[in-house]
Amino acid sequence: MEKLNRKENKLLNRVEIGFKWKHDGKATPSRKEVMDLVKTLEPGSNPDYIVIKDCSTRFGQPLTTGTAFIYGDEDSMKVEPDYIHKRHESLRSSSGKDEASAEEGGEQ
Repeated sequence: MEKLNRKENKLLNRVEIGFKWKHDGKATPSRKEVMDLVKTLEPGSNPDYIVIKDCSTRFGQPLTTGTAFIYGDEDSMKVEPDYIHKRHESLRSSSGKDEASAEEGGEQ
């Protein structure tokens, strides 16, 4: 994976990374695979605070490009719409899911 650009957005407490990944001889990468590689591009980042956006693969080419947002904390991630949180829910660590389940159970 190649980092095309990196921008620190201090107002939103996140790092924005544009990436390009050539995956010759392999299928289109899953969102989890992309998140794992983005984590290596930004050492020290928490995988629970990574959001993959604009991820697209070219037809007939083993090339995937996209943007990743790496947030500093959970409160900063609240700027993302609900559908983005739902899309990444299955990729988060189990501790975050357990807390969410406990909160939902307590409200009923």
